[in-house]
Formats: sequence, structure tokens, C-alpha cells
Amino acid sequence: MGASMTMQKGTNVPVPAGTVRVELGWRAAAGAPDVDGSALLLVSGKVRSDADFVFYNQPTHASGAVRHEGKRTAGDGVTDTLTVDFGKVEPAIDRIVVAASADGGSFGRVNGLYVRVVDAAGGTELARFDSTDATVETAFILGELYRRQGAWKFRAVGQGYSTGLEGLATDFGISVDEPQQAAAPTPSWPAAPAPVPPAAPVPPAPPVAPAPPVAPPVTQPVRLSKVTLTKEAPSVSLAKQGGTSGALRVNLNWEVRKQFKGWGAKLGRAVAMHGDLDLDLCALYELTDGRKGVVQALGNAFGALHQPPFIHLDGDDRTGALSTGENMTVNLDRKDLLRRVLIFVTIYEGARSFADLHATVTLQPQNGAAIDFSLDECTVPSTVCALALITNNGGDLTVQREARYLVPDRGVSPQRTIDAAYGWGMNWTPGRK
Repeated sequence: MGASMTMQKGTNVPVPAGTVRVELGWRAAAGAPDVDGSALLLVSGKVRSDADFVFYNQPTHASGAVRHEGKRTAGDGVTDTLTVDFGKVEPAIDRIVVAASADGGSFGRVNGLYVRVVDAAGGTELARFDSTDATVETAFILGELYRRQGAWKFRAVGQGYSTGLEGLATDFGISVDEPQQAAAPTPSWPAAPAPVPPAAPVPPAPPVAPAPPVAPPVTQPVRLSKVTLTKEAPSVSLAKQGGTSGALRVNLNWEVRKQFKGWGAKLGRAVAMHGDLDLDLCALYELTDGRKGVVQALGNAFGALHQPPFIHLDGDDRTGALSTGENMTVNLDRKDLLRRVLIFVTIYEGARSFADLHATVTLQPQNGAAIDFSLDECTVPSTVCALALITNNGGDLTVQREARYLVPDRGVSPQRTIDAAYGWGMNWTPGRK
């Protein structure tokens, strides 16, 4: 429904849908900051606790009403999406603020920033607001979903903060664990567009005497940092990032680098080679009782989340960047039963090596900071790549970036090749999917 639905700042439209996708979009460009979407669930202008903030390090609201789905890239267009299920929004919540923060620069350097609300069932665009006047802001309230007489509406807001995601979050009552910037934030625009009654903010902890040692994680200050593993800093403790329980989602996403633009015949060959590219995310595991095995689509060895090996592979994805890539989940509630897990990827078909593929690995704990890294340029005829090694160190799991391309010997399977490189010691038989 494109241009006809583009809204002016301050205007509102009804949102006649049970569930919506709220999509933030922009154009990627050299030197431009990355953008992250987030949502704040408000009661009378404030969050009830830090749990009412949904963003990359806290991707799902406890009610299930709001979920941060993550980013997708198509050409130079990037989107970051939130899903809102109105049927699950608690009655007390009267407003859901949709915000964006710029990582590594200001919104004045972001081209084509917009927010649109799409009916999740039918795909119809219900509202769209294009932001065109940003300058020094590093966080932006693009719009808000709000309840009026039992129905939901969307208002285009377009208000900025020069104090980043931290300033925006703090303004709505979030306590932020960022010691380097403790100064009181000042929004570069007046605060919230709706008048905020001077209701006393709800204390984040129950008003009982001393808090018991088993305080729920929502009382911890929110951590805004992301963790990117590099060659220089290749490992991180999950416990230090708050990732000690729940599900650990492992995502592999990729796009084919178009290196042959304008080279007619070569381009045709490259597209033919990568046309049906099928990458498989896999894991070798060893449990503390000594059992070993593999989780992979080959042979339908998809694993299980609530029984050994406590690792589960989602359905096989044959498209990569056209969807959410390949996903695997590790059950951190049973981490004491895992000795080590090696996450790796194989090329099942569609390419002879990982050359020209741009792949990103993200490990997202249910509680705690996301951990991500990119794979280096592949310069060898590799069909199998070790991505990350997760090791149990006295109950804490350490994630180590491997990004190691291996070249199987002639007649040797990728699985056997990676087993030999990491000394797993399993017996392999040919398999197919």
C-alpha cells in the first residue's frame, strides 16, 4: 500500500490486526552506523521494570507479546523487525514505544530510515513513517503503538535523543549497567509526546526487606553492550554475559558476494554455482558421561532440546539470506551435562568452497548479551568450516571463535575431516538427506 500510507509526524492510524510486524528499515552505506530496533512496554509513560525493554540482548518479553526477530539484508536494504501480538499484551500496558539506536555514529548519517507496521497474517502494510530530518541523534523514537478504547493505533513520533540507547532507555525508567556513561541523559527533543502524569515510578524490586539471593534476572541492570569476537579477542564466558540459563540460539546467515558485476559470462557462472546454495549448520557434541555424537540435517540427526544431547537443529534452510539462515538451539539449563560442543558448517551443494560467501554467526542467549562474529575471507578450497567451540569450564560455558576453514582430503567427508582436526574420535558412515 506504499506511498498512500506514509504518515506525517504526529499523525495516527488504526491498526486493525491481531499480530503485526514492526519493521525498521534503512540503506546500508560505507561509514554509516548500524541501526538496532527496540521496544518499550509502558504503563503511564514508564516501564514497570527492566523486563519491559525488548532489544537485542533481551529479545522476548515475558508475556510473549513482543519479540525482537533480528536483522535481514537484501541488496543495500537492511531491516530489523519486532513482532507484536496484541492478544498477549497485558491489560496494564497502554503504550509500546518503537525505538531505533545508531551504533557507531548518528542518525544524520543513516539513509532512508523508516518504520512500517505490517499485518503479520496477510502481509498488508498498515502504516509507514519515513524519518527525514535526523542530525546528531543517536537514538530515535520512530513511533508508538497505543491503546484507545480497546483498539490499537499507531502514531508517528520522530523524536530523537543525542544520548543513544542508554539515554532513551533511562528516560523511560530502565536501569542501565553502563559504567562509562553515568551522566543524566538529556533528550534533544521534549520527552514523551503524550503527557506523563506524575505517578510514582514502580520500584523494580518488590518492597520486601532484603532481597533474597535468588533475585530474578529482571532486577539486574540491563546490559546494552554487544560482544563481537575477533582474532585478537576470540573467546568469551557466557556467565559473564549473563547467559547462564534458558535457550542459546545459534544463527548462521550468509549472502553471496557479487564479485563479478558487469562480467557477463562469469556472472552467469557465479549465479549458476551459487543458485541453489545449501549450507548445513551442524554440531559435534561430547556429554559429561562420555557420549559423543553429531547434530545435523544429514541422516535427520536433528537432536533434541530437553533430552540428550540438549541441542536441536531447526528445519533445513536452503536459501540463506532470503530467510533467517540456519538455526540451532542449545539448552543452557542442562549445560552441566555438556562437556564440549563444536559448531561447524558444511557446503552440502551449490558451491565448491566458501569463497565469495559473507557469513555471520550470532549466538543469542535468552538472558544476556548477543555474541557475534564474521567469518574471514576464504582463500582455500574449503567445504567445511569450524565456527565456534563451546567448552564447559567448571559449570561456565566459554565460547571460542574458531572461523577455521578445512580442506577435506580426496574421498574424506567434511564431518570426518572436522572430527580429525578436533580429535573427537567418532566412527562415520555415509549419510544423505
